[in-house]
Amino acid sequence: MKFVSENVIDAVIDELEEMEDDQYEQQMEKFAEAQPVLVAYLFDDENFHLLTEDEKGYLQYLALIAWLSNTRVNGPSEPASEDMIGQAEEHNYEILEATNSKSFRARLDAFFEGTTQEDLLAFAEEAVLEDEEDGDDAVVTKEGREPIFVAMKTVIDVLTGDS
Repeated sequence: MKFVSENVIDAVIDELEEMEDDQYEQQMEKFAEAQPVLVAYLFDDENFHLLTEDEKGYLQYLALIAWLSNTRVNGPSEPASEDMIGQAEEHNYEILEATNSKSFRARLDAFFEGTTQEDLLAFAEEAVLEDEEDGDDAVVTKEGREPIFVAMKTVIDVLTGDS
């Protein structure tokens, strides 16, 4: 699996920001066709009932960026199965729970050890911590950081085989 660089991720973000709503919807439909189980996971309220509606939409947007970026570099990836997603998510929660740091940012350090997709992971980290200074204007609440980060790490893992 080739490395997905920050430059590719930034280019995908720029392209998505330039799209009309219907073009964006077409990209989400392509994502759903290529990764139906993964997209169902992202839209499952049971998994993400603690998130606000804005956070759910943001997670779906972040996952689309990760999928488009990975596809651009590595071509289409094998459709994820429920087992692949479940195993990756469980493994990621185990890593998170094994860290005993008080700082959320410090708790994420363990995820960077041994990853082959550091820029995708850094993108996920920045996405949940980006608005930290913005307080009330933050897209991601303090409660939403953990499930969104773990979901993004899970998405990255199943798309790239990096777990």
